Amino acid sequence: MSPADVAEAAIARMSARNPALNAIVLPLESLARTMAAQLPADAPFAGVPMVVKDLVATIAGVPTSYGTRVLQQVVPDHDSELVARYRRAGAVFIGKSNTPEFGLTPFTESEALGPARNPWDVSRTTGGSSGGSGAAVAARIVPIGHGGDGGGSIRIPASCAGLFGLKPSRGRLPMGPDAGDAWRGFVQEHVITRSVRDSAAMLDCTAGDDIGTPLSCPPQERPYLDEVQCEPGRLRIAATTEPFFADTSRGDPVHADCRAALEDAVALLRSLGHDVEIAAPTFDGPRLARAFLTVVAAECRADIEWMGEQLRRAPRNDDVEAATWALGLVGGSYSAADYASSVRLLQLAGRTVGRFFTQYDVLVTPTLGAPPFPIGALQPSSVERAALALFGTLRLGGVLRAAGLLDETARKVFGFIPYTPLFNVTGQPAMSVPLYWNAQGLPIGTQYVSRLGDEATLFRLAGQLERARPWAGRVPPSLA
Repeated sequence: MSPADVAEAAIARMSARNPALNAIVLPLESLARTMAAQLPADAPFAGVPMVVKDLVATIAGVPTSYGTRVLQQVVPDHDSELVARYRRAGAVFIGKSNTPEFGLTPFTESEALGPARNPWDVSRTTGGSSGGSGAAVAARIVPIGHGGDGGGSIRIPASCAGLFGLKPSRGRLPMGPDAGDAWRGFVQEHVITRSVRDSAAMLDCTAGDDIGTPLSCPPQERPYLDEVQCEPGRLRIAATTEPFFADTSRGDPVHADCRAALEDAVALLRSLGHDVEIAAPTFDGPRLARAFLTVVAAECRADIEWMGEQLRRAPRNDDVEAATWALGLVGGSYSAADYASSVRLLQLAGRTVGRFFTQYDVLVTPTLGAPPFPIGALQPSSVERAALALFGTLRLGGVLRAAGLLDETARKVFGFIPYTPLFNVTGQPAMSVPLYWNAQGLPIGTQYVSRLGDEATLFRLAGQLERARPWAGRVPPSLA
């Protein structure tokens, strides 16, 4: 098939399948046709269609909404560096994928763009914040979906949608030219794919510093695509189901299906010759979660102020969702010392994890604390939403924080993602691998983490797991 044929096939699938999923919120048919006709010579992904998340990554001449209503008409005049590298790799952009407002939640249900739905069960979430990309890849609209991961936002949709998703090491990929880092280095961008090979090959095309970066990573020794075919050798692997961030004072937050997925993965790893023992780094989970939320709340306030700059006016509470505005008010109520103390605590967690990986090559956990939940299940209740709106209108950030109105939402959120945010904080590469489906036919991922800068070990292990238990043939029932 010619690149033009492939582009038309992807556009046709988008037209047929996207209405039921809301995975792609801004189709780019004209751009896709232009790109397919003007491919760079000898590009490794020449003519391969993909979607770009509607957050952070900018395409020249295409609005980037950040999941908001008011930014849908703000059009950047340049590509972000990562998007420019996708172009040079030969990828063809067929649309912008759905995301929650400012990428703040592990589910994709913004008021502005609507919920992204899971191809395995359209009543359920496809995760977030790269939920639209996960849905588009799982529905076979495209083979590659761009994502960004600040608390698990590549790994979460990969788990929910039965896909492979790797968050690279801090500093592995460029964030320029419009940002130094994002969320104090928590955020790394990459892709969600069906195969390990495609993820590795795309990282080969995009990895490396860009001009003026404040974060850098040790360079790779050889192409990641080569690593996928290499046997990993006998690895020292630690496994745990103990949550890092969730509040366990109200009981065990981890669903039995996620524990079963971990046990299944451990058995597979042992059958492949690896040494696996039960072990994990230990933390004060609630304290770590509070520090993480402090940083995210402050970054949310900064995002709201940045939004006002784009709009060339002061931001208003009706520009964003009530929960976003409330979180921004909370972020504005913290002192500089609160913020600095939180950053210090989180950096110490990086020291703890670094020491742990002097003893082990890989840590394996469930990716999530629960299977994909029904859409709306983690949203604030109507009473909570009304209270958030009232406090937001009155701009009472300190009172809002003292009243704890966001605490219950945070508890539910970290119950769903008790494992992924830690490695955004500490910077290690981490991947979700689709090895297990529950009795309801929903995918349940397992997470694998290695040392900072050591994506090679993860790609070798992922390739071995993919060969031992191929998943590409498993498709959502509606597509079978």
